[in-house]
Amino acid sequence: MDRNRTVAGLDVHKDSIYLCIMGHDEAIIFEKTYGVLTPDLRQMCNDMTARGVTEAAMESTAVYWVPVWNELCGSMELKLVNPYFIKQLPGRKSDIKDAQWIAECLLKNLIRGSFVPETIVQDMRKLNRRIMDLNEDLTYNTNKLDAALQRCGFRLSNYVSRIKGKSYQSVLSCIIDGGRDPGKLIAKVHGRTINKHGRQTIMAAVTGCFSDTDIIIFRQTKAVIDLIEAQMAECQKELTALCGKHFPQQYRRLQTIPGVKERAATAIIAETGVDMQMFATAASLVGWCGLKPRNDVSNGRYKSRKVTHGNRYLREILIEIAWVASRTRNCFFSNFSYVQTTVKKKSRMKIQVAIARKILVAIWHMLSKEQDFIDIYLKRLEQQRLLEEQLKSFESKMA
Repeated sequence: MDRNRTVAGLDVHKDSIYLCIMGHDEAIIFEKTYGVLTPDLRQMCNDMTARGVTEAAMESTAVYWVPVWNELCGSMELKLVNPYFIKQLPGRKSDIKDAQWIAECLLKNLIRGSFVPETIVQDMRKLNRRIMDLNEDLTYNTNKLDAALQRCGFRLSNYVSRIKGKSYQSVLSCIIDGGRDPGKLIAKVHGRTINKHGRQTIMAAVTGCFSDTDIIIFRQTKAVIDLIEAQMAECQKELTALCGKHFPQQYRRLQTIPGVKERAATAIIAETGVDMQMFATAASLVGWCGLKPRNDVSNGRYKSRKVTHGNRYLREILIEIAWVASRTRNCFFSNFSYVQTTVKKKSRMKIQVAIARKILVAIWHMLSKEQDFIDIYLKRLEQQRLLEEQLKSFESKMA
């Protein structure tokens, strides 16, 4: 055991932090409770460095660990640990003893740190997750707007493919501007929609009873939706600029995957970073994301094969990529989806999860080996074509 090793355990709460410093012989050197304000954190950092602390560990308690990490990361080696892996021993009920237990586990190398990316990737994560939160708000407000229109007898959403489509939005803008005549409203609807459902049906769908109060609600909700879309565009613009500045090669390389464009590539880099050394194998990355089926078997019977918990932000974007890739012609993922869902009659949603896992495995290999995406389906077709040409050439020579 290293006799010069001094470690610290931190039990982080919303309004207090409990510190325990422990020497190589498990003797407690220092214990104290600190506040969470920035001067308190700086004083705690000074006390730790003054006592020779070189390693510290803390639990990932909500977002309360972030300012503590930012204050200490420049002075010592830190480990962020999942609370699931630091279960309290019997009798350790006080917060001071929690800090002692964390320090003892760190001293004995019983815990390993979670993945905490570099600062620039953390900033990109903030933007990416802000976009996802705004997208949820956008969906909520869009549905609320359609519900308000439905209350007035306006049923156009029953006959168009998307509420955000051009026809629906043109009719909505006309209503907000004071237009209520069905003859004027139907002129804003695309001709294909009218031909498909009939002019009389669409005329009845855009006929409603709109009061002045309803118009106010429509205008305010539409303004909220426009604001959310503007903020999403601003966040995505900044996220793309950061990717292009710091990770241009990886950003370009990821877009060689079928179904991955600007939004998906930036989200992947923001959630995983570009350094795959934190994930020893592709399976480690898959498990961290939460796309690995659980191994819940008892007496030879599978109780559950649901995917595990993990990074839901990365998992969400990968499932969206999987849907796009499964519809992309002449690629491995669309061929795999066709064989599994049409030929073998498997669940389409389960196959999308499998495709998302395959995409994540490909991402690990691409970023680790610094290679572009190689479509093995197209490669196999090319090899088959060359083989057929060689056979034809051989047959012609034999004739």
